[in-house]
Amino acid sequence: MEAQHLFEVLGLPITNSIIMTWIILIGLVIFVKLTTKQITMVPSGAQNFIEACVEGLEQFLGTFLEKKVVQWSFPVLATFFVFILISNLFGLVPGVGSIGFGDGPAEGFFRSVHHVEKALFRPPTADANMTIAMGIIFFVMNMYWAIKYNGFIGLIKHVFGVKGTPPKFLYPIMFLIFIGVGAIEIVSIGIRPIALAARLYGNIYGGESVLTIMLTMVPGGFAAIPFYFLELVVAIVQAAVFLILCIAFTATLCSHSEEH
Repeated sequence: MEAQHLFEVLGLPITNSIIMTWIILIGLVIFVKLTTKQITMVPSGAQNFIEACVEGLEQFLGTFLEKKVVQWSFPVLATFFVFILISNLFGLVPGVGSIGFGDGPAEGFFRSVHHVEKALFRPPTADANMTIAMGIIFFVMNMYWAIKYNGFIGLIKHVFGVKGTPPKFLYPIMFLIFIGVGAIEIVSIGIRPIALAARLYGNIYGGESVLTIMLTMVPGGFAAIPFYFLELVVAIVQAAVFLILCIAFTATLCSHSEEH
């Protein structure tokens, strides 16, 4: 099931994925505002939970990235991780993807549809538009961090420059080799946002499709129960994979490998 156009606001199409995105973002803002309304020196309850999450993610990034790079990238990467995780989990909430408009009985107080043609809610990460947008945002920010870290000329040297300290008579040969290596690296950098978007979308959309099929195989949808718990694991793992790949891609452009 693809993201579906429900209505328009100021001429802009609003899909069920956008509605779900609004709900998630509003919920996150309200939760953070309430839990940080009265910050104490000794955290407890929800404040303790938020601080533990922030510190844990920051320390995780610090394992792979330099401190200054962590300060630049943490707000973006942490936001990606939290948003993707919650979006994936919301896709497993009963009613998401199954409540909406379609054909069915026309009588009765509780009117249900036999087949949902337009779902009212849909997980944002199951919409290719959302995952592509996140991939593009990461690509732009990653290039900004890389230029900020290396400088524009330094970034070119980082990509095309000869690594290590080979003998001087090998420099012309090594230079030609690393020109080719740099060209491959440019292609690799260019396809990174596509890889991020396609991997996340494919796994979430595929899992959603499997659950939909399993729900209709036997009465009561009991065939979907094992797959439901499998998708719960996939929802968490895919958020972590997206974060780890972003960290890895950032580390390749924001590090001085010759110093190690």
